[in-house]
Amino acid sequence: MHIVHIARALRAVATRDITKFAQQRGRLLSALVRPLLWLAVFAAGFYNVFGVSIIAPYKTYVTYQVYIVPGLLGMILLFHGMQSSLSMVYDREMGVMRLLLTAPLPRWVLLACKLAAGTVLSVITCYVFMAVCIAFDVTFEPLAWLTVLPALIIGGLMLGALWLFLSVYIRQVENFAGAMNFVMFPMFFFSSALYPLWRLREGGSEVLYYVSLANPFTYAVELIRFALYGSLDPVAAPVVCGATVLFFLLAVMGYNPQRGMLRRSAQPEPA
Repeated sequence: MHIVHIARALRAVATRDITKFAQQRGRLLSALVRPLLWLAVFAAGFYNVFGVSIIAPYKTYVTYQVYIVPGLLGMILLFHGMQSSLSMVYDREMGVMRLLLTAPLPRWVLLACKLAAGTVLSVITCYVFMAVCIAFDVTFEPLAWLTVLPALIIGGLMLGALWLFLSVYIRQVENFAGAMNFVMFPMFFFSSALYPLWRLREGGSEVLYYVSLANPFTYAVELIRFALYGSLDPVAAPVVCGATVLFFLLAVMGYNPQRGMLRRSAQPEPA
């Protein structure tokens, strides 16, 4: 296997995903509407984490908007990871996935190309969201647009690898509604996306505090938050990198035809 073959596989998978994304114009809009609603509505209508009343002054409102932007960028990465794995399940039902996995390349290379293509789309969407945030008076230093890029890439790879692993066990497209309820929303709410974790502990929610600490999404959000201010979280960075490797290895094992998804899907359904 040569680097040229890997580059061709990456180009083929990325071109296919980008073409599908361009044809589904509502996909970008749907990816932006959810975080924009949180940015405009949640920051205005809920209790401010900095101890101000519900009807917060304008300056405090903008401050809270700045605080939740990293969490909303993480939401975009999480949503795109789910969309990418959704396409994997759809391709598996249509038989495209089996054709793809029979290509004369190691299976991990094909899955890595799929993961990389999905991450590219999610990072592009994050930058579009940051540009739209300017209309809400939420801005960052010009250098932040560059320093946040590695954090978005690593966070996107981790969340994409997580959903890639979950796609092994999601047999039908219809099951993604349950995956959203039991995976996506708990990961988002049990994290530091909307409020700092010390507020949970200060309020006596010890269980939620430790659940949030065990949530890998928390570390992806903190990695993005620190990167927006030109810093590196020494805890979040190794956790996110380690979780990315772990989830990807589990996905590769799951797509192993000898013991993973392909063997189970080949078995006839019971009558």
